[in-house]
Amino acid sequence: MGAKLSKFIIVTSSYDPLRGKVENLVSKVARELGVNYEVREEDWDLLVKYGERDEVGGLDLPQVFAEYEDGSIKHLLTRIPLDERGKLDLSKAEEILRSKLNL
Repeated sequence: MGAKLSKFIIVTSSYDPLRGKVENLVSKVARELGVNYEVREEDWDLLVKYGERDEVGGLDLPQVFAEYEDGSIKHLLTRIPLDERGKLDLSKAEEILRSKLNL
């Protein structure tokens, strides 16, 4: 994409146990890139149009997207990956975000 990154969008819910961790991660990357982020509660329209579906067609939360100045939206991350011990791997999640943004 040639357009400049405008902001990150996190789609989550009040009951999502990963909400705080994803918001902290996105906040860190957004700060470093000088852009804002927005948290949307259960924005199913966005998820259906741009989100990643699981193996049975469902939509997991949280999901992270990039919105560009031209209005285009790109899916970046669904959930936080786990390490070999089954623990949340925040550094891998950050790596995924950056690689999908071509950073």
